[in-house]
Formats: sequence, C-alpha cells, structure tokens
Amino acid sequence: TQGRGKTMRVLLVDDEEELVSALGERLVLRDIEAEWFTTGSAALERAESGCFDLAVLDMKMPKIGGLELREKLLAKCPDMKFIFLTGYGSEKDFTSATAGGNTAVYLVKPVDIELLLEKMQTLFSNPRGDA
Repeated sequence: TQGRGKTMRVLLVDDEEELVSALGERLVLRDIEAEWFTTGSAALERAESGCFDLAVLDMKMPKIGGLELREKLLAKCPDMKFIFLTGYGSEKDFTSATAGGNTAVYLVKPVDIELLLEKMQTLFSNPRGDA
C-alpha cells in the first residue's frame, strides 16, 4: 500500500509506555512495520541491527532526548526521516528540530493518529522528505 511496494519501517521512541505501545499497535494494524521503545538507548541498540525508514521521537525524554537521538540515529542511518512529538508545543523545540538538513515534522501531543499517518506517508513516499 505504500507506493513502491515496500512496507514502511517505523521506529517509535517515547518514555510514555502507554502512548508508544498504543501508537505502535495502531501502526501495525495498518500494515506498517513498527517497533517501539521507551528509551533512546534501547532504540539505538535496535538500530545497530538495521535501519528504519522513519523515526517518531518524543522531544523530551530522560537521558537521551529526541534531538540528540536523531543525531545518533542519523550517524547509523543517514536516509532516515523524522517526526517529533512534544507535549510542550514550544516554538524553540520546533526550530531546533527542523534545523540541520533532514526534514523533520513536528506534532503536538496528544497526537492525532490520522494526522501522524498522513505525515508519515508524505515523508515515506517523497525521497527528498518534503512533508
């Protein structure tokens, strides 16, 4: 269903376990290959064994936040696209999230699943990553 006949592979990272597991399960129901983690370090460990097309990252997490995690993931997977989630809605977070080349999309929690899917699809189907 994703155009190029390829299943979208998505990495979800958020320290709110209920949120990230619910999101992950909803993506899987839509035939998206999703794996979810509650810490940046667990996500990085997983990325050692293979890249994802897209990462949905919480901006504010203990130890490794979304922006730092993006840098570490990009070092392993330079083609990965990013969507950031935040409960804070801070303009400063958005500006820093979209700086630095790889296009990133920014959504405020609670995230609307349909909007998230739409943004994911746009990033996934556009090789340049314009959302």
